[in-house]
Parts: sequence; structure tokens; C-alpha cells
Amino acid sequence: MSKKEMEVVKGLDVQRYMGRWYEIASFPSFFQPKNGVNTRATYTLNDDGTIHVLNETWSDGKRDSIEGTAYKADPKSDEAKLKVKFYVPPFLPIIPVTGDYWVLFIGEDYQYALIGQPSRKYLWILCRQTHIDDETYNQLVQKAIDEGYDVSKLKKTPQADPPPESTDAPADTKGIWWLKSIFGK
Repeated sequence: MSKKEMEVVKGLDVQRYMGRWYEIASFPSFFQPKNGVNTRATYTLNDDGTIHVLNETWSDGKRDSIEGTAYKADPKSDEAKLKVKFYVPPFLPIIPVTGDYWVLFIGEDYQYALIGQPSRKYLWILCRQTHIDDETYNQLVQKAIDEGYDVSKLKKTPQADPPPESTDAPADTKGIWWLKSIFGK
């Protein structure tokens, strides 16, 4: 199968994109706990035009989070190709890890989105609500297939309704989760 260049959203309204997004499904990745639930991302515009990223997930009753910064890969382009930089592990900010964050599709009302990146190793279906209707979900999955993704790897993320508050759970402050994920333990 030939890997054509992925189509990316053009003219993303960054202001409208800000706020909280719930992870409906994703390709499992080494930097998220295997048993993570209620995974979500909150985006806030910084004064300098970059985006503050807060990723949260809950595992074994504990809240894990990591913060980073997103910015346009090419400031002159109107394509929604962002870079996200995290410092790993979060309690020892020495190793910046930069990844690609490409908005492949956005609902016209900015209620759901499909996020990928050029290697096609990562894929996220995000929604403003904790749940998405089947028809919309299937449309996003089909879009991913059209862009060359192997959607058999998609795993749905359990989301509680209502979602937990960030302050409800004890935080995993030791960052053990990060070390485990990096070393695959």
C-alpha cells in the first residue's frame, strides 16, 4: 500500500481548539499507562502564541499528568502541523521529548478531532464530551483508514461520566509511572 502524504487540516482556529478534549480512543503508546482511564488533554493559549498542554490520565486510582508546550512546526504554513515538547520525566526536566501532532480532521463545530503524526505510529480520537456517537466515531475511523492507518490497533479509552476532577485523586508525584514507561517495566 503506497503511503501518500497525509491530509492535514488547514486554517485551524487555534482559539476554538483550546480547552479540554477527552481521549475516546488511541493507539496504545509506551508513554501512557496500560490501564489508564479518563485520559484527557487540556490546551491553553500562552501569551507568546505557543500552547500549554496538560495531559492527564488515571490509573489505579491515581492521577498522572505531564505538561508540555505545543507550537506550529512551520509558522508560515496554514497546515495544522504542530510540535509538542514534553520534558521527561516531569519531575526531572532534563530530556526534552518532541513529537509531531497533526490535526487530520476537525468537526466543523470543533467538538471532535482526529490527531495523528507522520510515522502513523500514533493516533488519537478526541472529543469535547466523554463519549462520542457511533456514527461520528466510525467516520473518524474511516478517515484514519483513508490516511493509511492500521486501525486494528485502536483501543477505546474508558471515560467516567461525570469525569473526575483533577483534585479528586492523589497525584503520582514520584513519577514512577514515567520511569516504568520509559524502561518498559
